[in-house]
Amino acid sequence: MVGKQGRQWRSMCKGLVLGTLLTSCMILLYCLSAPQAHFNLPEGPVPYSCSHRPAQAHTRLFKNSSHHSPGQTGTCTPKVDIMFMKTHKTASSTLLNILFRFGEKHRLKFAFPNSRNDFFYPYPFQRSQVKDYRPGMCFNIICNHMRFNAPEVAKVLPTDTSYITILRDPAELFESSFHYFGRLVPMTWKIPGEDKLGEFLRDPRHYFDPNGFNSFYLKNLLFFDFGQENTLELGDPRVEEGIRAIAGRFQLVMLVEHFDESLMLLKDALCWEMDDLLFFKLNARKDSTVSKLTPELRVKALQWNAVDWRLYQHFNVTFWRKVDAYGRQRMADDVAELQRRNAVMAAICIEGGHAVDAGSIQETAMQPWQPIGEKSIMGYNLKKNVDKAHRKLCLKMLTPELQYLTELGVNLWITKLWGHVRDVINW
Repeated sequence: MVGKQGRQWRSMCKGLVLGTLLTSCMILLYCLSAPQAHFNLPEGPVPYSCSHRPAQAHTRLFKNSSHHSPGQTGTCTPKVDIMFMKTHKTASSTLLNILFRFGEKHRLKFAFPNSRNDFFYPYPFQRSQVKDYRPGMCFNIICNHMRFNAPEVAKVLPTDTSYITILRDPAELFESSFHYFGRLVPMTWKIPGEDKLGEFLRDPRHYFDPNGFNSFYLKNLLFFDFGQENTLELGDPRVEEGIRAIAGRFQLVMLVEHFDESLMLLKDALCWEMDDLLFFKLNARKDSTVSKLTPELRVKALQWNAVDWRLYQHFNVTFWRKVDAYGRQRMADDVAELQRRNAVMAAICIEGGHAVDAGSIQETAMQPWQPIGEKSIMGYNLKKNVDKAHRKLCLKMLTPELQYLTELGVNLWITKLWGHVRDVINW
């Protein structure tokens, strides 16, 4: 009996020591991750365009377009000045891979953060956070996570920049965010039972603290990402004002639920080629970790994220207007062609032809970032003996976000330090 109690006390002491060390590391990381002081940088003229050389124009059929007569053909030049507002849990890592490859292909200059993989999120974006920024510099693409701040973004990018973003059904996004970020939100620690998501949604106001650390991950996360206040009530006039501001700034708002169709609209808006849009789904969770929302919990999730739901409904309407202008049959044909090309690349590049669990990924370089306390994000194994003609493209398409950023020269020391702490916790 005494021996058993001794073991319990030793276990408790070890837990307290480990907890103290991890808490100290968390505080240290939080201090290191705080945004740099924002000095009043001198204003400089913003270039109209940062296309360093004329991109090759190509002929395109303007079919059923709202801007051209049916069957009309013409030339267009690929757009290279792009602001992609990377929202959370919206397949944005897959889009980032597309942008990275396009940028490398055209030798474009990215506006990257320094020391981590985001622009000091959740603090509003400031141009001083851009690596090597100087007023008047030419940047083509900005695409890392940020809390959107339109005036500051406009001081970094040329005036001909195309603004694009992507949204996701707010109920599904909430489920994904709760799973991925839940352990980083202290208010969730007190939720009893194994089904913390269901328990939270049954009475969210009982658990939610708007001033709690990282609370933004659990309410209207999309609206928050766009720099808006995420705790507004639906009837507040600032909600519609915020939606109008987003609609006035972004030329294309894509939808996760119609990802392939979104890429066709992106191709049309930016005058890209089909091969620019080839992709493998990155950062996806294995099905066994996805909580299937009952109809009742889905309703509650949408009610709790009512502002995000209003935002999504607005852009769902504009999305299908763009699809109609593109042409429904043309859209179906182009989506089928994209899917065919993706299937060909999967057969060439991916061992087994599909994603695998984290434990089955053979190369460390192919391991995606995992949420704290989990190994739920799937990845890929590069097929052995890929022919020389495809090997480079296969590697690029399969490379996870953080590894690709490192290849592009981004210093991620804070992110990597946090990764070591996460690995200790996961262990």
